[in-house]
Amino acid sequence: MKHRCLLLVLIAGLLIARPETVQAVTGSVLVLEMEGVINPFTVRYLERGLRLAEQQGAQALVVTLDTPGGLEVSMREMVQMLLEAPVPTVVYVTPGGARATSAGMFVLLAADVAAMAPATHVGAAHPVPLGAEISDVMQEKVVSDAAALVRSVATSRGRNADWAEKAVRENFSITAAEALDLDVIDLIATDLSDLLRQLDGREIGGAVLQMARAIPEIRPMNLSERFFQVITEPNIAYLLLSLGTLLLLAELANPGLSIAGIGTVVAYIVAFMALGSLPVNWAAIALLGLSVVFFLVGLLTDTEVIVSLAGLVPFILGSLLLFTPFTPTSPAAPTARVSLWLIGVMAFSILAFSYLVLRAILAAGRRPPQAGAQKLVGMQGVALTGLNPTGQVRVDFQDWSAVAVGGEIHEGDPVRVTGIAGVRLYVERGDHE
Repeated sequence: MKHRCLLLVLIAGLLIARPETVQAVTGSVLVLEMEGVINPFTVRYLERGLRLAEQQGAQALVVTLDTPGGLEVSMREMVQMLLEAPVPTVVYVTPGGARATSAGMFVLLAADVAAMAPATHVGAAHPVPLGAEISDVMQEKVVSDAAALVRSVATSRGRNADWAEKAVRENFSITAAEALDLDVIDLIATDLSDLLRQLDGREIGGAVLQMARAIPEIRPMNLSERFFQVITEPNIAYLLLSLGTLLLLAELANPGLSIAGIGTVVAYIVAFMALGSLPVNWAAIALLGLSVVFFLVGLLTDTEVIVSLAGLVPFILGSLLLFTPFTPTSPAAPTARVSLWLIGVMAFSILAFSYLVLRAILAAGRRPPQAGAQKLVGMQGVALTGLNPTGQVRVDFQDWSAVAVGGEIHEGDPVRVTGIAGVRLYVERGDHE
């Protein structure tokens, strides 16, 4: 009997001394807002948010997400960050109408808690070749690689790996309600407050979240991150490319380092920065370049109507094909397209700009100067003194210092102005009237 009592006392002591494996955590909730194409700046934003959440001892990091996809490299970096995050992570697809497609689906599945708002959707991550045939082997490699990644991510988070693989292989997309029924996500929340309420008491990695009184701390993107997000919107990227074309035509119509030239360089640099994060058909870029050649030839020759109208064909075709690569894109890449209205507006703008503005610039450049000393070029005068080679001449009722070119000029000889340097004319012997 004594032995039994001692055993019970020993067991009770061990239970009392055993540390708790589940601890309640309190603290702030950091919120990041991600919208648009996933790119290197999105990666930097998430990295900054995770580091800040760890430094502040935040309970969790919540990422609100609305994305059509993005760069595969950036997506993989974000997935790795979320899988190895030092704090609990929540990815929340919001607001209503938002999506987590392509790269967004991978990011959503990598979070500790995957949540969606009503009227949102997830999926559509199959790589599709557009406009050209590719080998079955290449297609299978691309699909299998993406399927293996998404299956491993979903499995590590205890989510429906079969559906995740099907979303890649068969391009499936489902609503928030369907995602919850299929165990693709963990919960549906109407807004951020509802999300925090449902997270209250949830255990993540051995810690129980205390969200009842948590105040979310929203940390928006900084200026450079937001700027990059704006320009990677397909219509904005296309607008920058078209604006660069307009400025290039203006610069070529009146050559010289001017505002148009500087604007051309800036517009093209920013546009190609944006295109680097989008699925681009480089044949379409070549077509847009060909259209610039047509427009320029139309400006500089008498065939302006025919050639300029012909230039609209490669311009419109290049615009339509700009974001439709001929090879299979990564499942992380977004489905991008340019608004047909924007294409029409830019085509009309370039044509009108060519006729109304650039033609006027070219015509003005061909006319002789109407003011200043330059208007004297080509005018006739008379030598007031002998020029051997310097002397005085009278042109347009004004006396000028002059330098004879092409031989000596005698006093009283007619002269013709050939050029001007400062306040001195260059003249040659003119014809007697």
